[in-house]
Amino acid sequence: MPKNEKSDQIYGLHAVTEALEAGKVNKLFIQQDLRGKNVETIKRLARSKSVKIDWVAKSELSKMTEHGVHQGFAAFVSEFVYADLSIILSNLENKASATLLILDELTDPHNLGSIARTADATGVDAIIIPKHRAVGITPTAVKASTGALQHVPVVRVTNLSQTLDKLKSQGFWVYGTDVEGVDYQAWNSSGKIALIIGSEGTGISLGLKKQVDEMITIPMIGHVQSLNASVAASILMYEIFRKKLT
Repeated sequence: MPKNEKSDQIYGLHAVTEALEAGKVNKLFIQQDLRGKNVETIKRLARSKSVKIDWVAKSELSKMTEHGVHQGFAAFVSEFVYADLSIILSNLENKASATLLILDELTDPHNLGSIARTADATGVDAIIIPKHRAVGITPTAVKASTGALQHVPVVRVTNLSQTLDKLKSQGFWVYGTDVEGVDYQAWNSSGKIALIIGSEGTGISLGLKKQVDEMITIPMIGHVQSLNASVAASILMYEIFRKKLT
């Protein structure tokens, strides 16, 4: 790769495949004793993009990926480029409906990747995350997203509270998730929506709760009082998607 070019590492079949197809791979590593159709597919893609393959031992690949589930594939890619919120809002300005997902201090990269995967499947326009006290786009998140992070814009902002004010000024209704609120099945999810998903441990921060237009709840009858962040986000994203189709 060029000497001054910044890069990130990714691993796993789907993440590497998506990055190759997008032309973002600078250097590709494949487990040297790996065989089968997946290897042949990756080799063809690499040839078509003029990407050199380094064949390495499984132990070296495991060390390189810090023992992540690499499936025999790893790559260095161009550094992840976060989207610009102003450009996202400009593109959505004349649309009657839009969905933005706001992740408030989410710290688990697996949750971020899983959420991105569902966001891609349900047509979410962008994901917004804070710069501080939250996970960014890591190799683990990219792997968990199975390539979805190549397609869903991710915006990183310094201040979520100011971002919510900006979204409201652009006609977005802000919704949060809580144990008390409107049943998600009775939720009017039409128009422009900004949905906040709270952190794994404490939920939505008190400051942001004050800016929410309406709280949405997912009814539960068990002993556990909350769902995993990615599960809750998936249920609500699919509810928005379902109502758009009806």
